[in-house]
Amino acid sequence: MTLTDSEKSAVVALWSKIAPQTSALGAEALERLFTGFPQTKTYFSHFDLSHGSADIQKHGGKVLSALGEAAKNMDNLSALSDLHAYNLRVDPGNFKLLSHTILVTLAVHFPSEFDASTHAAWDKFLAEVSSVLTSKYR
Repeated sequence: MTLTDSEKSAVVALWSKIAPQTSALGAEALERLFTGFPQTKTYFSHFDLSHGSADIQKHGGKVLSALGEAAKNMDNLSALSDLHAYNLRVDPGNFKLLSHTILVTLAVHFPSEFDASTHAAWDKFLAEVSSVLTSKYR
C-alpha cells in the first residue's frame, strides 16, 4: 500500500500547515480519542487528561511531530515501530482510532485544503504509519 507521488505531495502540502500547530492539533486529536474511545485512557493513567492540560499538549505535540518526521521520510517508516511495540506496548487497535481522530481534527481545521483527495491521501498515509507501528507485534 505505497503512496503515489500525488498522495505524498498532498500529505506534505498539508503538513506544512499543520507543523506550526502540532501541540494544539495533537492535543485536540488526543482529546477526541479519549472522549470518543475512553478505553484508550488506560495507557495514560499518569497524565492529567483534563481539557487543555500540559500533558495532553505535550504528548499531542509529540504524536504530530512524529507524523511530521514520517511525512518527511515516507519511503522509510520503519524507525517508528520499535518504541511502540517493545517499550510502550500500545494496543495496535488504538492506532486506527487515533488515525480517525487525527483525520477529523484536520478536516475541522483545514476545511478548504482537506478535500476528498487530500483526505484519501492522509487516510492512506496514516494507515501506512499504523501498519509499520504494528508490524513488530506479529
